[in-house]
Amino acid sequence: MTSLLSAPPAAQARHRLEVLLDDLVVLEHADGVVVGRGKVGGTEILAFATDATVQGGALGGESCRAIAAVTDRAVELGLPIVGIWHSGGARLREGAGGLDAVARVFSAQVRASGRVPQISVVLGPAAGGAAYGPALTDVIVLGPQGRVLVTGPDVVRKVTGQDVDAERLGGPDTHSRSGVVHVVASSDTDALHRARLLVDLLGRQGQVDLRRSAGPDPAAVVPSEHRLSYDMTAVVDAVLDEGTFLELQPGWAPNVITGLGRLAGRTVGVVANNPVRLAGCLDAASGDKSGRFVQWCDAHGVPLVFLVDVPGYLPGVEQEDDAVVRRGAKLLHAYAACVVPRLTVVLRKSFGGAFIAMGSRGLGADAVLAWPGAAVDVMGAVAAIEVLHKRELAAEPDPQRRADLVLRLSAAHEATTGGLAAALNCGAVDEVVEPRDTRRRLVEVLASLSGSETGERRGTHRNPPL
Repeated sequence: MTSLLSAPPAAQARHRLEVLLDDLVVLEHADGVVVGRGKVGGTEILAFATDATVQGGALGGESCRAIAAVTDRAVELGLPIVGIWHSGGARLREGAGGLDAVARVFSAQVRASGRVPQISVVLGPAAGGAAYGPALTDVIVLGPQGRVLVTGPDVVRKVTGQDVDAERLGGPDTHSRSGVVHVVASSDTDALHRARLLVDLLGRQGQVDLRRSAGPDPAAVVPSEHRLSYDMTAVVDAVLDEGTFLELQPGWAPNVITGLGRLAGRTVGVVANNPVRLAGCLDAASGDKSGRFVQWCDAHGVPLVFLVDVPGYLPGVEQEDDAVVRRGAKLLHAYAACVVPRLTVVLRKSFGGAFIAMGSRGLGADAVLAWPGAAVDVMGAVAAIEVLHKRELAAEPDPQRRADLVLRLSAAHEATTGGLAAALNCGAVDEVVEPRDTRRRLVEVLASLSGSETGERRGTHRNPPL
């Protein structure tokens, strides 16, 4: 696909809005920004596009007034808003007045946070205020020529001596790994298409259709041996409606998957451990990623589905230096504060503090399901024995006898702590389901929960950029 940058200069901003929207109605052309209204499928939305042909899309008083006004209007009407960004930031010649105008855009975006979906599409350089504008919204979609950066290469070179280009500072490769952007698109047209998908998932969340509960068996892609890895995205695809899953921030903290899709027609948010990355362990970055995502889903009334296969938190000095306790607590806080329906499935294992964080009953899950043979405990039996019987094991010099002793003690430990049986007995797990019945039970439980079909269970979260 060709870049939309090839459109005639005077028509660039409007052309981008025409690609985004069905039946575009231009509401205002305000000195560097075009504001419009239209539909995405059956969802009416408001949108704006900065005009890169006017002073590089730099934000002036009039353009900022228009963006702030349409953002406030979106909240009044309860409509999603999409911003298309290609801007050098605040206009230099407007000085403090220009900065004040940009601040008023930020204020409007914060007022809209958690009240209506805000989606940003960055198709060119977005610097300074035009970088923080998208960062204050819910989702950033980045086109191949998109650049999100605090300041450009010339200033960086002058201040720091670092010789870098705009792509290295704020391009797709950098920000797919930094977590700044949520979706990296292959072309400008693809970026606008991804924005349409997001609007559809958030603006038309749908109802649970019990007739659509059948699906493939996710166990086909999950090894029975707990220590063997696999890609959890295949399980997500098997559980959700075919072809509906849109993963967000796949290149950042990839040990945890987050994204939106549909379950029997109803939009849901998915959080899942990915054993193919860091064995699926939770870490500091995954706390930031999943905590913010959970808040966002709660704010917009999107039910949550957690798919769990987690050995615990990633240990080590580096994690402690990265504030894993503080950052990991973000997921705990976000999940416990939710009011949207929350469903959890434990596939193979769920240990320790990660058991609590990944959608536990104690934090407020509406239902926790587990596959047969799932291991649920403070830690794995072998690891527990190595701690509890450290001296006894050290006293056995023969490696084979020591291994046999570990096996006997592990079996006794599992029988004592109870594992899955104990979790069922205390209510930490509600029921055991066969893998082939996972989708059906999730659909049935979601349909039974109050407000899951009408969106009445909606939290009061704002959506801070964590």
